[in-house]
Amino acid sequence: MSTASTQLPQERYGRSSDVRSDRTLKIVGTVLGAVLLAVVGWFGYHYVAGSGISAQVITFDASDNAVKVHLEVHKDAGTDGYCTLRSQAADGTEVGRADFRFTGPDTRIDKVVTLRTTARGSTAELLGCHRS
Repeated sequence: MSTASTQLPQERYGRSSDVRSDRTLKIVGTVLGAVLLAVVGWFGYHYVAGSGISAQVITFDASDNAVKVHLEVHKDAGTDGYCTLRSQAADGTEVGRADFRFTGPDTRIDKVVTLRTTARGSTAELLGCHRS
């Protein structure tokens, strides 16, 4: 009888330590994948939920030296922040820019603010809102 015929099947096709290594690698890969998924989810949530304050321009009314802007601001209760507005003339030059602060416990603020300008503005543009 030859020695090849007396070997056990696991000795011919691999050692039992290879099975343990494969199992360990699967466990480590699963744990690392779950951690990566949790980190991506955490960053995604904070990117979307992010600033905690947002606004939109409802209407605006321009005169020769000011633009009255009707803003609707949504924010978290107790969050203080500011929104930056700008106005441009008909030729595209910026004629006014200002930050407007919003504080207090309200979560929705409906307010008309006055943006002073150096010339007649033809736009009222919300550049963004941030926590302070």
